[in-house]
Amino acid sequence: MATEQNNLTLVVLAGGLGSRFGGNKQITPLPKLERTIMELSIEDAFNAGIKQAVLIINKAVRAELEQTILPRLPKTMHINLVEQSIDMLPSEFKHLADHRTKPWGTGHALLCAKPYVTGPAVVITADDYYGPNAYKQMVEHFSQSQDASSMAMVAFPIEKTLSEQGGVNRGICEVEQQSLRCVTETLNIHQTEHGLVGEIEGKLQTLDSHCLASMTFWGITPILMAKLESDFRKFLEAYDSDVKKEYYLPNCIQSCIESKLASVSVYSAIDYWFGVTYKEELTSVAGKIYEHRQG
Repeated sequence: MATEQNNLTLVVLAGGLGSRFGGNKQITPLPKLERTIMELSIEDAFNAGIKQAVLIINKAVRAELEQTILPRLPKTMHINLVEQSIDMLPSEFKHLADHRTKPWGTGHALLCAKPYVTGPAVVITADDYYGPNAYKQMVEHFSQSQDASSMAMVAFPIEKTLSEQGGVNRGICEVEQQSLRCVTETLNIHQTEHGLVGEIEGKLQTLDSHCLASMTFWGITPILMAKLESDFRKFLEAYDSDVKKEYYLPNCIQSCIESKLASVSVYSAIDYWFGVTYKEELTSVAGKIYEHRQG
């Protein structure tokens, strides 16, 4: 029987537009399982003892979520739906929303959950399947540590997170004595004849195929929420109408580590990670998840 973590909240980042997928993949059911990845994740978290969730969504999926997905979730799971919109900005920056169509990124998405998260939280994305053990690892971490500066992550070997359909974006982790030293947002990671490469700050770089990747599975505390808020203001002050510029969550976590506001314990994943970046992957990913859940 799972230990109930009354103050631990699951935050699901489901507000992205899925541009490479070509639709709202957060609400696309997996063939054979007939449920979304997000539902499986919420169920895994619930079974690990997490009884409340905040779903950060875009307006386009709200009706479908309320009609189809929410009724299938565990009945005693308390759910808050929060719509992430481009104009969710401090009042003095509201004008910046006028020319922007793209969401502000993962850092902003998590910030939208701030009113609903009072203690530690597990933060995931809606389209990543992490397996049941990741939630157990996080519940265990927070049951052992009541220190607000002690955060955590579950990381996955990079080579197990690639897509055959094209490049992927990952946070590449540098770990020292089981603590996160730095996480670097790396774009368009793909295999070449010379090995694994990815773009860091616009430059193509070779990557170690054994390095750990952040798949956005974080255990956070209110310290991060406060930092997210102050750093987002700085981001907006420096914003120059670049519609592609995003406020990334890993950058804020990095800032917490560097300023010694928090440490991040790194737990190596026990289960496989599965994710859907492209529509063509849906059936094969669904088959793999189905096999793992049966096993």
